[in-house]
Amino acid sequence: MEIVEKTEREVLVLAVKGEIDLHVSPALRAVLKAKAQAKTPRLLLNFAEVAYIDSSGLATLIEYYQSARAYQGRFGLCNLGLSVRSSIELVRLTEVFSIFSNEAEALKALATS
Repeated sequence: MEIVEKTEREVLVLAVKGEIDLHVSPALRAVLKAKAQAKTPRLLLNFAEVAYIDSSGLATLIEYYQSARAYQGRFGLCNLGLSVRSSIELVRLTEVFSIFSNEAEALKALATS
């Protein structure tokens, strides 16, 4: 897994590349935990290059979401592939997470809130 970080319109964007499974989710968890500790106000995960996410990866996203809510942080996901979207829909996280079709749409929504 690789993560490329950039800031656009006051939103921290993490472009994630690779599969998110039991072996790499601890690394993602460490990155997201650091962002939560820094109280990052707006965070977007761009999953354009993520082909797969398992339950440990979903748990990592939930942990970050809960941490961000504690300080009113905004969190979104964009560019979900079919497999990743299916995993998120299966556990009904589409009702919890802000999910966007693309990065531009996500930036517009997150930057104005």
